[in-house]
Amino acid sequence: MVCALGIEGSANKIGIGIINDGKVLANVRRTYITPPGEGFLPKETAKHHREAILALVQASLKEAQLQPSDLDVICYTKGPGMAPPLLVGAIVARTLSLLWKKPLLGVNHCVGHIEMGRLITGAQNPIVLYVSGGNTQVIAYSNKRYRIFGETIDIAVGNCLDRFARIIKLSNDPSPGYNIEQLAKQGKQYIKLPYVVKGMDVSFSGLLSHIEELAEPNKRRNKRKKPQAEPEPEYSQADLCYSLQETIFAMLVEITERAMAHCESNEVLIVGGVGCNERLQEMMRIMCEEREGKLFATDERYCIDNGLMIAHAGAEMFKSGTEMPLEDAFVTQRYRTDEVLVNWRDD
Repeated sequence: MVCALGIEGSANKIGIGIINDGKVLANVRRTYITPPGEGFLPKETAKHHREAILALVQASLKEAQLQPSDLDVICYTKGPGMAPPLLVGAIVARTLSLLWKKPLLGVNHCVGHIEMGRLITGAQNPIVLYVSGGNTQVIAYSNKRYRIFGETIDIAVGNCLDRFARIIKLSNDPSPGYNIEQLAKQGKQYIKLPYVVKGMDVSFSGLLSHIEELAEPNKRRNKRKKPQAEPEPEYSQADLCYSLQETIFAMLVEITERAMAHCESNEVLIVGGVGCNERLQEMMRIMCEEREGKLFATDERYCIDNGLMIAHAGAEMFKSGTEMPLEDAFVTQRYRTDEVLVNWRDD
């Protein structure tokens, strides 16, 4: 049995989780929320994490009813992510490791999502669709690696949704993507948008530019300096959000289905913050059922960035004999999913 404490702080959420041999003991988290129309900057996000992290460590130990001596390993997010917030988690993890005399392990954020999803859902060897604010990847496991079959060639799906939410001034509380999802439920008219799938890869930047012009037609007219042009049609925010979701999610379903066919798999696991979206889950479930497959997904407790996923992945690494000297306890903004040797899986 391994009892692990995990620290996640790669973006605007700072979370601490404790897990003991697959049993969830604590999962506490705080989110840095900015005003409508604004994103989160690395410096301010790191400040938020610094102010919250020690109280969260104490709260997690209290929730788990444990003492530091009960822990076997301290884990933290090594990357990918924004450097200043990542550093907050790494510095605290190194400090706790030295204070409590516990081993330290750096965890790949993406692998943390995958392993948490597998634990909670019981999926054995699924095609993984990893969709979040910073990543969009279709992944399958093979020969001790999580292989990337397809990914975004520009911005991530969550980044696309967040940026559009800022354009139309939606609230960032609890998250821009959630508020787009709720507004999209009121949409009735589908607006044709660019659909960009290149083999197994997808692109969202052109789609975002196009829908931004639809959301702000006067701005487009002024930009192109055509005062005599006919007035552009105006669309409701609900219809724009509905059309954006339908287009983006159709692209994701297409490349996921192609990966299923290639790998002869009948399971799909959705992980990452965007994986909470009920419409995405619905579209993916329809596709899986048509292929006589099964969809696995989790709720916001485990989809959204959390310390528990780092604790669980770190515990799996620890049980497999992985070690990390203190001098290697750094962070990296670029840390691909397929760089990690998955030596805890034997299949």
